[in-house]
Amino acid sequence: MHHTRRNFIKKGSLALAGSGATFLFPMELLATLRKKVGPNDRINVGLIGCKGMGFTDLISILKISETNVVALCDVDESVLRNRTADLEKAGIKKPKWYTDYRELLENKDLDVVVIGTPDHWHCLQLTDALQAGKDVYCEKPIANSIQEANIMKDFVGESDRIVQIGQWQRSQPHFVDAINFVHSGQLGEIRLAKAWAYQGWMQPVPILPNTPVPVGVDYDMWLGPAPKREFNKNRFHFSFRWFWDYAGGLMTDWGVHLIDYALYGMKAGTPRSVMALGGKFAYPDDASETPDTLQTVFEYDGFSILWEHATGIDGGNYGRNHGIAFIGNNGTLVLDRGGWEVIPENEFKGWGKEPGKRMEAIPVQQNKDNGLDLHTVNFIEAVKSRDVSSLNAPIQVGYDAALVSHMGNVAYKSGDRIYWDGIKGEFKQEAANEFLKATYHNGWKLPML
Repeated sequence: MHHTRRNFIKKGSLALAGSGATFLFPMELLATLRKKVGPNDRINVGLIGCKGMGFTDLISILKISETNVVALCDVDESVLRNRTADLEKAGIKKPKWYTDYRELLENKDLDVVVIGTPDHWHCLQLTDALQAGKDVYCEKPIANSIQEANIMKDFVGESDRIVQIGQWQRSQPHFVDAINFVHSGQLGEIRLAKAWAYQGWMQPVPILPNTPVPVGVDYDMWLGPAPKREFNKNRFHFSFRWFWDYAGGLMTDWGVHLIDYALYGMKAGTPRSVMALGGKFAYPDDASETPDTLQTVFEYDGFSILWEHATGIDGGNYGRNHGIAFIGNNGTLVLDRGGWEVIPENEFKGWGKEPGKRMEAIPVQQNKDNGLDLHTVNFIEAVKSRDVSSLNAPIQVGYDAALVSHMGNVAYKSGDRIYWDGIKGEFKQEAANEFLKATYHNGWKLPML
């Protein structure tokens, strides 16, 4: 890590380059956005996990001309080839390839690491990156267990590195405006906040036989600390999300984004109790393990937060397939990635009488910005300034959302209403506490300070 270069990089400003749908950003356009920057001005970036959202994060970061990608790490050689070809369309020369992230972290030229791997890898890779002196942009959820989340929070707290979690809605202006309105008190007392993800695009995960490991894939490295299993396409790349060994289903996939904003709006921490009901109701006989239908209630003093998800249907609350609703005595604010609006409550004036409105309606305030691009700019600005307090999604934001989301999954797995002991940092039911723990396999060890 070159601290002198970092000090130099503090100078100058970053401009937000580009707008629109980052998730479908044309690489040829990226070439036109990037300006030439001297070697001493560059922030060198490496990506671990190049298949999906990690590469999207990298492209967003590369819209900032001061950044330079020097390393790609993936267990699948075909992914490395394809992503390198994508980068070449933007005029970016081939980065150095790695299959073992630990070798990437030994690269002394690297300043920033982007972690875009499956959830079960985040704890090891984040803590190793911090110990290697790298700043980190880590995809959500921060961990695949509450124990790992605690470890990661402790490591970041003991480090002087900059860590941004990929909950990019924290940088989306219309999300911020909506929460400011919630905090203004105009909705009146809020007794319930809802968050939901109804995902009509999700089809059954077909039952497939195990097969030999594809050529060019380091499957042992992909498994890492997860239990040893024969290779199965269902558990590889995108669909890992629906298997407990590697992730927590929709609760920790979409839930981390949306529950985060329910917590933010309600100024809420950990709940007093959690209960969850659901199961595999849409596709009971498919290959996935995580529930495709779930309702989870988080109890707080004076209000509750309700999480809902369902696969195969889009008919969510208020006609939206995802969102957050703050239901107040005067009105309800409904928020999703498209915008936010306020639906007023009627004032009952007696049977047969025309009701009045308790507050004025606010029509939909449309999203007009690219939250991910704003989020990565916020991260790189913090890398330059070394100001952790300027981050929009520091480790605490990622920790709070992951903790509550994992608590919902624990309630589902335990089948009970479970109560949280905030002093001990565990549930009052010993059976539920078994689901807090991370069990590592294949010689990998939980990181310890």
